[in-house]
Amino acid sequence: MMGLFVFGENLPTHLVPPTVALIASALALLVGYGARFEPTENVLRDVDWKTLLFLGSIFCLVQAVTKTGVLQLLALQLYESFGTALTVVALAMIAGIALLSSLLANVPVAAAAILMVKGYLVAAEVVPDAALGAHFTQWPPAAIPVFVGMMFGATLGGNATLIGASANIVSAGICARHGRPVTFARFLRFGLPVTVVQLAASALYVLALTRFMR
Repeated sequence: MMGLFVFGENLPTHLVPPTVALIASALALLVGYGARFEPTENVLRDVDWKTLLFLGSIFCLVQAVTKTGVLQLLALQLYESFGTALTVVALAMIAGIALLSSLLANVPVAAAAILMVKGYLVAAEVVPDAALGAHFTQWPPAAIPVFVGMMFGATLGGNATLIGASANIVSAGICARHGRPVTFARFLRFGLPVTVVQLAASALYVLALTRFMR
């Protein structure tokens, strides 16, 4: 599975990560059924279907935002607000995307934010229009800190709240099944301070990276 995650998209069959995940889970069920480690119905019963439905709904919401052109408008607004100040934009990505990731699952937020950053860099004429395509690889060094800031915000912002990352939701579901429910407020009390410290360290790293890329 890990090999297909890394190399699957380069194969002639072009296996994208969601397809790899489905193949791996199906094979795991077949191996478990053949080896009789545990009855398959028990495995399916233990799956947290509510969490999967929640995450699927979040992905649909982000995809709807993408299809309606909201991301393109946000990219243009980003350019109108900050112009070509890429360092400021990178820091804004850390804070802004982190806030979104704390309110929505961070994986779909990261997927949508990549499109927004690409649109901004095209609007700022840092890269050509071809950068909006899936196979563009000629990113200039000045653009890297913007992507790094966005990924820091998307990844670490999910640590702040219970619904910010799929791992948080799954863990809370496991705790609830064992009689130790974790409330949103309780998670926030610990998650928010940790996230603020992480984002501050990320901002320092982005600033150092920006100087290095010049």
